[in-house]
Amino acid sequence: MKARWKLLGLAGAAGVAATGAVVARNRRPQSDLAPEELRERLRSRLEQVEAGDEDAAPVVPKD
Repeated sequence: MKARWKLLGLAGAAGVAATGAVVARNRRPQSDLAPEELRERLRSRLEQVEAGDEDAAPVVPKD
């Protein structure tokens, strides 16, 4: 009976590790944009907001 619980525990740990690996692989890398491009987008968005442009689109990276 102990061996079954041990196998169940090992299978659970392997499942958690596999899920974590899949999630980490599917996550968008943080370096999609060059720092200069990101800085320029944020500055233009700030200018739009400060100018009172209510319809200003949020900064969204290109796919």
